Amino acid sequence: MPFGRRRIAGKRFIVTGASSGVGRAVAVELARRGARVLVTARREERLEDLARSVAIPMPHLAGDICDPEFRSRLVATAAERLGGIDGVVAAAGGGAIGRFQDLAPDTFARIMDLDFTAPAELVRVALPVLVRGDDPVIVFIGSILGLHPLPLHGEYCAAKAALKSLAGTLRTELAADGVGVLLVDLGPTQSEFWDALVVGDRPPWSRGRRMPAETAARAIATAIERRRTEIVPGWQARGYALAARFMPRLIDRAAARHLKATARGGASAPRS
Repeated sequence: MPFGRRRIAGKRFIVTGASSGVGRAVAVELARRGARVLVTARREERLEDLARSVAIPMPHLAGDICDPEFRSRLVATAAERLGGIDGVVAAAGGGAIGRFQDLAPDTFARIMDLDFTAPAELVRVALPVLVRGDDPVIVFIGSILGLHPLPLHGEYCAAKAALKSLAGTLRTELAADGVGVLLVDLGPTQSEFWDALVVGDRPPWSRGRRMPAETAARAIATAIERRRTEIVPGWQARGYALAARFMPRLIDRAAARHLKATARGGASAPRS
């Protein structure tokens, strides 16, 4: 396993979910630090706009990361266009709002596919190329709700908790191959998350203060350089993570009270 700071300049990255939010910001930040980045998302026009906004060439491939055939094509294209792969940043994701008992089974399947299965299987496909890379790294964009759940986000919480477990497993399994694994537990962050819910409506409280995606991206890039294994960017997220570790029952009681109060008032319960 290499020691010292990991060099980003010259490294070859795949970044998913790059049409907006943290995915886009990470792609820009990696490019700013000298990486060669191939970006992907479903909206090709957004990827073209991203490519025009950076000073260096940024190849892109539009498609659905939940499609197994597309994942294979993405890895093959990145390996060909970049000459190899040194890093994968799995930033694509989505959510749903509602009581678990009220949501359809296909909603559960969709969220698990988008937030867990797709990044996991992308890494599986990429690993034969990645292990031959230069000081390679895998970056999973997780959530503080993978540390401790909140109500009305059962599918999302389950997927992010599974992603955290997978990150820990891969970190150990791939250590001998020299592949680093970074898990990013994001809290409230500026993105289009609430505007692209699979099911449910954006709650009023979600319009509060959130960490800029660019701030999260800088923290992620620095964590890659410093060989961190897990980070929780932002004071709001770190506060929740501390409460999840030392006062989980307090979170549960507060969430239950809020859920009861908002149910009477007809509002949505919060999530980070």
